[in-house]
Amino acid sequence: MGLFSFIKEAGEKLFGGKETADAAASNAPNVAELNQKAGDAIKTYIEKQNLGLSGLTVTFDGASGKVTLGGSAPSEEAAEKAALSAGNVASVNSVDNNLQYPAGTASQYHDVVSGDTLSAIAKKYYGDANKYNVIFEANKPMLSDPNKIYPGQKLRIPAL
Repeated sequence: MGLFSFIKEAGEKLFGGKETADAAASNAPNVAELNQKAGDAIKTYIEKQNLGLSGLTVTFDGASGKVTLGGSAPSEEAAEKAALSAGNVASVNSVDNNLQYPAGTASQYHDVVSGDTLSAIAKKYYGDANKYNVIFEANKPMLSDPNKIYPGQKLRIPAL
């Protein structure tokens, strides 16, 4: 699936990202332990999304902010949502999504900027602001309310 870039400062705050990056920069002996804890927190967060993944592996490198996902997903949609879940965590800079899944139709992605609404995004990609719910549903359970998106968040825009 490939490598996706994210805004490192935006997203869910699951662990002490600064602590992990600082330890990596100083070559502290607990870097591996901190990376493991961060990877475990991200894995738990992805698993809470109930995407039907199996054999999920998550590694985190605090120095680069990179997450690597492994395992298998029941669909391309589930694999995409897993990557977005991992990427929309604070301190994550990129996600290398190596999840295996059956072939499907690829989605587009949108980086939310200040002033964006799901309606405006739907208008941009679909030509119809009323199709905002398609985007909302495609990003559940990461989104719990169509009015709660934030700058720096990356959203999946499925093909119609």
